[in-house]
Amino acid sequence: MPGRTTAAPYGEGMLVVTRHRLPLAGYVDVPAALAAARELLAVLAGQPGYLRGWLARAVDDPDLLVLAHEWSDVGSYRRALSSYEVKLRWPFLQTAVDEASAFEVLTLRTPDSVVEAASALGVDAATVGLGEAAAPHVSPGDFA
Repeated sequence: MPGRTTAAPYGEGMLVVTRHRLPLAGYVDVPAALAAARELLAVLAGQPGYLRGWLARAVDDPDLLVLAHEWSDVGSYRRALSSYEVKLRWPFLQTAVDEASAFEVLTLRTPDSVVEAASALGVDAATVGLGEAAAPHVSPGDFA
Protein backbone atom coordinates (compact mmCIF):
# COMPACT_ATOMS: atom_id res chain seq x y z
CA MET A 1 0.00 0.00 0.00
CA PRO A 2 1.65 3.30 -1.09
CA GLY A 3 2.75 5.63 1.70
CA ARG A 4 2.39 2.95 4.35
CA THR A 5 4.46 3.37 7.53
CA THR A 6 5.62 0.33 9.46
CA ALA A 7 7.82 -0.14 12.49
CA ALA A 8 11.00 -2.17 12.14
CA PRO A 9 12.30 -4.45 14.90
CA TYR A 10 14.63 -2.97 17.51
CA GLY A 11 18.03 -2.06 16.11
CA GLU A 12 17.48 -3.07 12.49
CA GLY A 13 19.85 -1.84 9.82
CA MET A 14 23.34 -0.41 9.83
CA LEU A 15 25.00 1.96 7.40
CA VAL A 16 28.79 2.35 7.33
CA VAL A 17 30.31 5.35 5.55
CA THR A 18 34.04 6.01 5.36
CA ARG A 19 35.66 8.87 3.49
CA HIS A 20 39.14 8.59 1.99
CA ARG A 21 41.21 11.52 0.69
CA LEU A 22 43.37 10.77 -2.39
CA PRO A 23 46.25 10.17 -2.72
CA LEU A 24 46.14 7.44 -0.06
CA ALA A 25 49.20 6.70 2.07
CA GLY A 26 50.68 3.33 1.22
CA TYR A 27 49.33 3.19 -2.34
CA VAL A 28 51.52 3.85 -5.40
CA ASP A 29 48.82 5.76 -7.30
CA VAL A 30 45.08 6.43 -7.53
CA PRO A 31 44.32 3.29 -9.61
CA ALA A 32 45.99 1.16 -6.90
CA ALA A 33 43.90 2.82 -4.18
CA LEU A 34 40.70 2.32 -6.20
CA ALA A 35 41.60 -1.34 -6.75
CA ALA A 36 42.13 -1.80 -3.00
CA ALA A 37 38.75 -0.19 -2.26
CA ARG A 38 37.00 -2.45 -4.79
CA GLU A 39 38.75 -5.50 -3.33
CA LEU A 40 37.66 -4.58 0.20
CA LEU A 41 34.08 -4.11 -0.96
CA ALA A 42 34.16 -7.54 -2.65
CA VAL A 43 35.45 -9.18 0.55
CA LEU A 44 32.83 -7.42 2.67
CA ALA A 45 30.14 -8.59 0.24
CA GLY A 46 31.00 -12.17 1.13
CA GLN A 47 30.37 -11.66 4.85
CA PRO A 48 27.11 -12.73 6.57
CA GLY A 49 24.72 -9.82 7.06
CA TYR A 50 26.15 -7.70 4.23
CA LEU A 51 23.34 -6.20 2.14
CA ARG A 52 24.95 -3.87 -0.42
CA GLY A 53 27.80 -1.45 -0.87
CA TRP A 54 29.09 1.45 -2.95
CA LEU A 55 32.41 2.99 -3.87
CA ALA A 56 31.77 6.57 -4.90
CA ARG A 57 33.81 9.62 -5.82
CA ALA A 58 32.73 13.17 -4.99
CA VAL A 59 31.56 14.99 -8.10
CA ASP A 60 32.81 18.36 -6.85
CA ASP A 61 35.99 17.01 -5.23
CA PRO A 62 37.53 14.15 -7.26
CA ASP A 63 40.14 13.49 -4.56
CA LEU A 64 37.43 12.41 -2.10
CA LEU A 65 36.20 8.80 -2.12
CA VAL A 66 33.34 7.34 -0.12
CA LEU A 67 33.04 3.67 0.71
CA ALA A 68 29.52 2.95 1.97
CA HIS A 69 28.03 -0.41 2.87
CA GLU A 70 24.78 -1.54 4.43
CA TRP A 71 24.43 -4.35 6.95
CA SER A 72 21.46 -6.20 8.41
CA ASP A 73 22.61 -5.34 11.95
CA VAL A 74 25.54 -4.00 13.94
CA GLY A 75 26.63 -7.49 15.05
CA SER A 76 27.10 -8.64 11.45
CA TYR A 77 29.23 -5.59 10.71
CA ARG A 78 31.41 -6.07 13.79
CA ARG A 79 31.88 -9.78 13.08
CA ALA A 80 32.83 -8.94 9.49
CA LEU A 81 35.59 -6.63 10.74
CA SER A 82 36.95 -9.55 12.76
CA SER A 83 37.17 -11.91 9.79
CA TYR A 84 40.64 -12.83 8.57
CA GLU A 85 39.90 -11.81 4.97
CA VAL A 86 38.79 -8.32 6.05
CA LYS A 87 41.78 -7.92 8.38
CA LEU A 88 44.06 -8.52 5.38
CA ARG A 89 42.56 -5.34 3.86
CA TRP A 90 43.27 -3.27 6.98
CA PRO A 91 45.81 -1.02 5.20
CA PHE A 92 42.98 0.46 3.12
CA LEU A 93 40.63 0.77 6.12
CA GLN A 94 43.32 2.76 7.96
CA THR A 95 43.23 5.47 5.27
CA ALA A 96 39.72 6.56 6.31
CA VAL A 97 39.18 10.09 7.59
CA ASP A 98 39.04 9.93 11.40
CA GLU A 99 35.33 10.50 12.07
CA ALA A 100 32.21 8.55 12.97
CA SER A 101 31.52 5.93 10.33
CA ALA A 102 28.86 3.53 11.65
CA PHE A 103 25.25 4.68 11.70
CA GLU A 104 22.06 2.94 12.77
CA VAL A 105 19.21 3.25 10.28
CA LEU A 106 16.25 5.04 11.87
CA THR A 107 14.07 5.63 8.80
CA LEU A 108 14.05 3.82 5.49
CA ARG A 109 12.08 5.62 2.78
CA THR A 110 11.19 4.39 -0.69
CA PRO A 111 8.74 6.03 -3.10
CA ASP A 112 6.06 3.64 -1.82
CA SER A 113 6.80 3.07 1.87
CA VAL A 114 8.36 4.28 5.09
CA VAL A 115 9.93 1.99 7.68
CA GLU A 116 10.72 3.45 11.10
CA ALA A 117 13.15 1.72 13.47
CA ALA A 118 13.72 2.25 17.17
CA SER A 119 17.20 3.35 18.16
CA ALA A 120 19.44 0.59 19.49
CA LEU A 121 21.58 3.08 21.45
CA GLY A 122 21.55 2.66 25.20
CA VAL A 123 20.24 5.52 27.31
CA ASP A 124 23.80 6.13 28.57
CA ALA A 125 25.42 6.02 25.11
CA ALA A 126 26.52 9.66 25.27
CA THR A 127 27.92 9.43 28.79
CA VAL A 128 29.80 6.11 28.89
CA GLY A 129 33.03 5.87 26.95
CA LEU A 130 35.36 3.06 26.00
CA GLY A 131 36.85 1.40 29.04
CA GLU A 132 34.14 2.71 31.37
CA ALA A 133 31.52 0.56 33.07
CA ALA A 134 27.89 1.12 32.17
CA ALA A 135 26.53 -0.09 35.50
CA PRO A 136 25.74 2.40 38.28
CA HIS A 137 27.28 0.19 40.99
CA VAL A 138 30.80 0.01 39.48
CA SER A 139 33.21 2.73 40.53
CA PRO A 140 36.12 3.87 38.33
CA GLY A 141 38.46 2.56 41.05
CA ASP A 142 37.40 -1.01 40.29
CA PHE A 143 39.39 -0.83 37.05
CA ALA A 144 42.52 0.91 38.26
